[in-house]
Amino acid sequence: MQLKGNLLIGQSGGPTPVINASLAGVLGEAKKMPEIERIYGMKQGIEGALKRDLHDLTDEPDDLVDKLTYTPASVLGSCRHQLTKDEEYESLLELFADYNIRYFVYIGGNDSMDTCHKISRLTRERGYDMRAIGVPKTVDNDLPETDHCPGYGSAARFVALSTVESGRDLEAMQTFEDVAIFEIMGRHTGWLVGSSALGKRCEADAPHLIYMPERVFNEEKFVQDVKAIHDKLGYVYVALSEGVRDTDGEFIGAKDARVDSFGHTAISFGTGPGVYLCKLLGTRLGLKARCNRPGTIQRSMTSVASSSDVEEAFMVGRKAMQLFAGGVSDVMVTLDRSDGTGYECTAGQVPLEAVANIEKFLPEHFINKEGNFVTQEFIDYCMPLIGDPIPDYARIGQGR
Repeated sequence: MQLKGNLLIGQSGGPTPVINASLAGVLGEAKKMPEIERIYGMKQGIEGALKRDLHDLTDEPDDLVDKLTYTPASVLGSCRHQLTKDEEYESLLELFADYNIRYFVYIGGNDSMDTCHKISRLTRERGYDMRAIGVPKTVDNDLPETDHCPGYGSAARFVALSTVESGRDLEAMQTFEDVAIFEIMGRHTGWLVGSSALGKRCEADAPHLIYMPERVFNEEKFVQDVKAIHDKLGYVYVALSEGVRDTDGEFIGAKDARVDSFGHTAISFGTGPGVYLCKLLGTRLGLKARCNRPGTIQRSMTSVASSSDVEEAFMVGRKAMQLFAGGVSDVMVTLDRSDGTGYECTAGQVPLEAVANIEKFLPEHFINKEGNFVTQEFIDYCMPLIGDPIPDYARIGQGR
């Protein structure tokens, strides 16, 4: 017999340009399932569940699903809350029983998959019949066991466009400024900063240097790298991950940063490495440097979302409900790339315990030997994820 009852959905962590497309996939499929009687959405993630602050989504208009695919941020609201207290678990169990919640979907990243796994384990240990599935999202692309994460392709597209276009601005103004540093999200991994190279077609195009958290950041080498490019071109565009660290493992320029409930350093609240390194270049080389720091803008731009990312985000949401229909629980939906010619991606599954609180770093073959750029293998991996190609902009004197 099918398990009959209600569905509870939440969104957690930093939003992505397509996190609502995953919600659309969940809702669209859930409305077709006779075993699901009512659909509830948590306001502000698991915090909303703890406060019993829920949206009843059952009778929302039919066009909601379509609108969600191009709506920015997390329409249900989000949070960064770690479940640690016994009373929180008891509160959740009472909520599930009172609202007859038999299906639980949490859309999020590493920490959210941990929360989903804890809830799945809790209900199993207490003998409460409920299925729980995690739907992945993160612009950092750092969830393991999946080829890539919904949200990454769109953020990568924004970063690539921003880099090549602001790079042209630096090139035009090189008599006024020497260096531009684009500080890009990525506390521990370089997937997003690496995508800055996706619009580069020639030596003059930005970026000229890329620095990722997977490599120890050496200030002396950085100064030498910048000088070499400046001597050759007269300007230098640097793509810099916010998470670069020194030889002691300390974040560059993050002296005033905060720490969240999961113990993660919130670098955006500190000085940041970009500003610090601009000052360093002025002191050491006498160069005029500007730091561009878009912050949350790079994860918010649904208007430049990747078409393939939108489709895949919807697909993983829909897949979660299809897995429920098959009696599956305690898994995260994955995106699996085919090995054949051309790009093709399907939705699969992996146990939640294999992904909860585990990060996927850039592999060695995606980083050049000097540690200051990505390889062609990385470019080939990323290109299908960003949707439409980056425009081929005009250059005078190059036959274009």
